[in-house]
Parts: sequence; structure tokens; C-alpha cells
Amino acid sequence: MKRWSVSLFGAVAALCLVLSAATIWLFLTDPVTVATAVNEGEIAPLVQDLAQVIFNALRGLLKYL
Repeated sequence: MKRWSVSLFGAVAALCLVLSAATIWLFLTDPVTVATAVNEGEIAPLVQDLAQVIFNALRGLLKYL
């Protein structure tokens, strides 16, 4: 049980790290989308751009493998 909880914590921590890094990257590279999402309360464009950033990062990592 202890081993399972440690691996679950690691997976959640890794997911949070990826999402926070992608959000910071998006904020630095496309601040207009972030500002519009915050101002209007519409998160769909922000989520779409976050998914695109994560996809591009994974695609770049897989090129090296």
C-alpha cells in the first residue's frame, strides 16, 4: 500500500509539473491568449493552447528517441 501511494504521488506531482511549466511557457510566449481567458472567463482557448504546447513538447522529445 505504501509503495502504491508513493507512485501515485509521483504521477500527480509529474502531471502538476508539466501543466505548470506549460502554463508558464504559454504565459511567456502568448500572453494575449492568457489575458483574454482571464478577462472573459473563457478557458477553452487557454486549454487548447496548453494542449498544443504539451503536444509540441512531447513531439520534440520523441524526435530524440
